[in-house]
Amino acid sequence: MLTMTDNAVLVIRDLAAQQDVSDAGGLRITTDPDAGALTVELVGEPGRNDQVVDTNGARIFLDSDAAQLLNDTSVDATVDEEGIVQFGFTEKPAH
Repeated sequence: MLTMTDNAVLVIRDLAAQQDVSDAGGLRITTDPDAGALTVELVGEPGRNDQVVDTNGARIFLDSDAAQLLNDTSVDATVDEEGIVQFGFTEKPAH
């Protein structure tokens, strides 16, 4: 299952608070097969079949393809001087 770094938890909670996302809301990650990329957006609630990852109040919703793709990864987040947020995914080391 996808995990979040402490930094990602803080950034996601801050983004949700800044955008007045409801308590049921969070960051939704979906696959975009046409672009071969992931789409990340703040939403008010998870999609019907989304996998929900909740870490200390930071919520990520994954569509089924994104959940499969990111199953063994950890998400991190950084914010640059201009306030631009970037998310990165790293593979978790095998135990």
